Amino acid sequence: MMTFSIQPTLEDDNVRLVPLRETDFEALYEVASDPKIWVQHPNKDRWQRNVFKTFFDGAMQSNGAFKIVDKVNEKVIGSTRFYDYNDKEDSILIGYTFYGTAYWGKGINLSVKKIMLDYIFQFVSKVNLHVGASNIRSQIAVGRIGAEKVAEQEVTYFGEQPKLNFVYQIDRQKWAE
Repeated sequence: MMTFSIQPTLEDDNVRLVPLRETDFEALYEVASDPKIWVQHPNKDRWQRNVFKTFFDGAMQSNGAFKIVDKVNEKVIGSTRFYDYNDKEDSILIGYTFYGTAYWGKGINLSVKKIMLDYIFQFVSKVNLHVGASNIRSQIAVGRIGAEKVAEQEVTYFGEQPKLNFVYQIDRQKWAE
């Protein structure tokens, strides 16, 4: 049985990850409504309100989703989540991550992944990350944190058709180095 929270409040000097709530929909959709965010993601229509609502509903049901807040201006800048904890494999997944384009190339993804990994490696020995097969930007980003591609998998996103994803993995020991 899981003895830790997959939805704590986490933060560093730049960002705060706050458990996602139903009342966060409008602020998060304001970020997600930019079609540029979704160009490389598996579902390129997620900028549309009804498609994003399905994504948001899945995030709420996961009980591991966060809104990402810029600590400088307290604005919501994106979302990410922990999901699919596996006790037998001593692993968990991180994914469903997106950021507003104004935050691309500014080290935000590294900050977010670092605080998530520092936290979760207290409880698991492996973290897997689903990355869309066509999402080159995210594949490069997870490689930069030391994750390695270990598989390809069809992933059925909540309320959506299955899409090819690459599975990346990083273990506690590699992260500590």
